[in-house]
Amino acid sequence: MAKKLTIEFSEEQAMMLDTATAFCSEKSPVAKVRALLETDAGFDAEIWSEIAGLGWQGLAIPEEFGGSGLGLAELVPIIEPMGRHLMASPLVPTTLAAQALITAGTAEQKQRWLPLISAGSAIGTLGLNESHGDWDLTNLICEASIADGQIILTGEKYFVADAAVADFILVSVRLDGNPALVLLDRAAIEQGSLTREVIIDETRRCYRFDLTGISVAASCLLDVEKTMASLDLITRASWLLLSAEIAGGIAGVMDVMIEYLTTRKQFGRYIGAYQALKHPMAEILCQYEYSRSQLYYAASIFDTDKEAEIALRMSKAQGSDTFAHAGDRAIQFHGGFGFTYECDAQLYLRRANWCQYQYGDAHHHRRKLADLLL
Repeated sequence: MAKKLTIEFSEEQAMMLDTATAFCSEKSPVAKVRALLETDAGFDAEIWSEIAGLGWQGLAIPEEFGGSGLGLAELVPIIEPMGRHLMASPLVPTTLAAQALITAGTAEQKQRWLPLISAGSAIGTLGLNESHGDWDLTNLICEASIADGQIILTGEKYFVADAAVADFILVSVRLDGNPALVLLDRAAIEQGSLTREVIIDETRRCYRFDLTGISVAASCLLDVEKTMASLDLITRASWLLLSAEIAGGIAGVMDVMIEYLTTRKQFGRYIGAYQALKHPMAEILCQYEYSRSQLYYAASIFDTDKEAEIALRMSKAQGSDTFAHAGDRAIQFHGGFGFTYECDAQLYLRRANWCQYQYGDAHHHRRKLADLLL
């Protein structure tokens, strides 16, 4: 008998979606988004404090460390409206760093950092990407060696989100031929080791991180026996949260398109009445519904094994294609104005182009799905 597919949406998730939608709509209007493009941090520290008051940083952290003890699925209805309104914050990288600590951190590391993250008093991030751009996180060039109780690092990491404001960075390295994770607090990050990168999504802050010469105590090493499990969780959690951000982004760019189609007139009619624009808009709406359904199904079964991987890869592939297509159509619908920096549609297209290549593009995931399904 075929397995029945169900999408679960709990009362807690519904409440969080309502709260997050209202919060993001109020705190992240497009004027605010554009103003933050010119800042060094890229996000508003006061809003970050308000997010801490809502308890979002500790949502997926166990209660023993001051969190709410919920799962990553409960974060989806929060990340989705953040994506819809292009809200800038270090919530996703901090959440991923926290999950890595929960999975592979030592008792001392957990006791030190997880309560701070839960309270919104610490920002964490991950240094996983390397120059080869391989989405396999176990393919590592950066190395570590241990001598006299010290871990000595070499190599460079790329696209380290919010590194300049992070209180700690978890970096992946090869130690004795095997993947390992090392925790570097702010004091260990040497001056000049971070270089701001220019990326297509200007709402984000990413850095190149030169590890060469950094030396920390051996106690900064996470449990090497649990490293693979931690990297696997980081990968799957990234697919889930990226898919949530993408689903929100599709809704956001549709808002921009609908506003234009229902206010701009051509030959005495609103341009949204013309089939050449009406039909593509309807198709984008259908694809958005497919993406959102796949997202929440993946969230529903996130803690399973093979079935979750299939659902997550499908969600990431579907969402990536839809968001990129919707962003492109939004530019075209605006005509010549769409190609200017002042058009808000380009903010979403930039976000779409960034998200689709993080942790595997649609083509990559479909190739992997072929092996899982056939």
